[in-house]
Amino acid sequence: MLDWMAWTWQTALFFGFIASMLIILTLLAVFRPETPRVGILRFPTTRGDRFFVSLIGSGFIFVLWMRFGGGALWYPLGLAVLYGIGIFTFA
Repeated sequence: MLDWMAWTWQTALFFGFIASMLIILTLLAVFRPETPRVGILRFPTTRGDRFFVSLIGSGFIFVLWMRFGGGALWYPLGLAVLYGIGIFTFA
């Protein structure tokens, strides 16, 4: 049924991570609602907004790495993790 798509363990791990984070964010929204806060982005954000912004930014980090740098993907992964921590901390 899924022969048309090249599923590797890395792809499954990525989509599993995204699915688990969405479940966790949903449960947090139900059991620990939060009020939006204004950070360095200068507009009110919630946990879900910050998660989305960190995913988009991480995608750009990886695309720019592959376009200009290339090589091992551990370096942009580290940059993406630091970017995500920064977004959740300061945005």
